[in-house]
Amino acid sequence: MPKFFAASDQEIASGRTTDIYFERTMDVLRSKNLLDVSTVSEFTVGGLPDRWGWGILCGIEELVRLLEGHDIDMYGLPEGSVFNPRTQDGLRTPVLRIEGPYGEYCELESPALGFICFSSGVATMAARCKLAACGRTVMSFGVRRMHPALAPVIDRSSYIGGCDTVSSILGAETIGQEPSGTMPHSLIVMMGDQKAAFQAFDSIVEGHVRRVALVDTYYDEKVEAVIACENIKDLYAVRLDTPGSRRGSLPDIVREVRWEMDIRGYQHVKIFVSGGLSEGNLKELVEAGVDGFGIGTSISNAPTIDFSMDIVEKEGRPVAKRGKCSGRKFTYRCDGCLNFAVSTSEGRSPKCNRCGNDMQLAEVKLLSRGKRSDPEECTETIRDRVIRQTKGLPL
Repeated sequence: MPKFFAASDQEIASGRTTDIYFERTMDVLRSKNLLDVSTVSEFTVGGLPDRWGWGILCGIEELVRLLEGHDIDMYGLPEGSVFNPRTQDGLRTPVLRIEGPYGEYCELESPALGFICFSSGVATMAARCKLAACGRTVMSFGVRRMHPALAPVIDRSSYIGGCDTVSSILGAETIGQEPSGTMPHSLIVMMGDQKAAFQAFDSIVEGHVRRVALVDTYYDEKVEAVIACENIKDLYAVRLDTPGSRRGSLPDIVREVRWEMDIRGYQHVKIFVSGGLSEGNLKELVEAGVDGFGIGTSISNAPTIDFSMDIVEKEGRPVAKRGKCSGRKFTYRCDGCLNFAVSTSEGRSPKCNRCGNDMQLAEVKLLSRGKRSDPEECTETIRDRVIRQTKGLPL
């Protein structure tokens, strides 16, 4: 028995985390010699949580790894693509498509959906927070709020969505970055007072680590901020993690801290804020003078995007359950306004009803007969795609 309640790679890849009705479906289809029937299945979502106007597709790399070796072709939007849940004609936008014998992927539907539903939700919320932060630094601090087995995927999805840094050691290794963090309240409590903690941190922690002092443990934030400035030679920033029960007007607290540091000649010291932040309360903090945000639960526990996978073609004939449109579809996008459309022909480009431009095929081939079509993209490339496409998008 494993020590912790988390599925292993092998258990996921072998279908052990799937819903039982897929296993029973396989038994029935096997007995009727229907496992090799050619199908086309597409991934769509009817709408997005909290009235989001757009989403960030994430989790594609894990999905590719899951389906490698299976005799299928897979097409989809590149990871990190902005997508709209509906096309310009009101149809569901297919973000992924699988073509091949149904028996090759039937039992993997549950983990396939889980990879993109969770990761896309986290990446979308990270992107929204980054936009709301108006160019300020956004740090992913949320791994402590979720099952620890999820730390790598939370930090990867957060970074792809736009977070500048991540806090967990393993999450940072996953994306090839250095983990980012400051100091916990426990360090100050264990050292006995703020001054001793600040001096010990500065003298012991490696020099390449930016000095960021937590300034709300015992005294007023502006008092502890001045203590930090006076006791850490190369102080980079102070962090306010003021609990809600003591917070009052956090923007006013930020203004006071900024004033007291500036008047003493510490204009170069930045102000970071963490604790209970979400996209809705960042603007007023930016206006108050915050330079960076550590955002936890609202990103790591972001609303899941409820993708579904549906068969839309069987043995070359259009089929679909109620509520879905049948037939193989090719996904097109207007590069000017990110409007989407579908066509039943790969060579027939729709026109954007906003810009009037010919749309471009948005999907790429991810798997060809179970083999990866292109090398794995690095997280930096995917993140750059998100930053580029979300620039100027409304919240």
